[in-house]
Amino acid sequence: MTVELSTPEGMFQPVPYHHVSVATGTRHVHIAGQIARDEHGNKVAPGDLAGQLAHALRNTARGLAGAGASFSDVVRLRFFVTDWKPEKYTDFMAGIESVADELGIPRPLPPLSAIGVDYLFEPDVLVEVEAEAILD
Repeated sequence: MTVELSTPEGMFQPVPYHHVSVATGTRHVHIAGQIARDEHGNKVAPGDLAGQLAHALRNTARGLAGAGASFSDVVRLRFFVTDWKPEKYTDFMAGIESVADELGIPRPLPPLSAIGVDYLFEPDVLVEVEAEAILD
């Protein structure tokens, strides 16, 4: 196993992710911002944060697979969410949970950041996902 996820004693809990990842390996995989677009560039789930996040995570999984990796190799996730408000947390988590088993996303999740932004790639894009993984 190249990635060990943990939450050391005394760190804030409960959160749905680990605070720390320790990785060994020589191949670093970086997946650029994935959004809710299909392979033809068509919009997926317009206006639906949970739906867009699920599709962006599927695209992230495709990128990882293309490099010979999976979510079990991920050391960090980064989410950019437009017009973030705490009320969006339920839809945000619903998007992740809807594909976690399908994509083999570990739970608790790897260390992550959810960053609120004014806007993203195009006006309809509600969320963007980045991933970093380590392989031997």
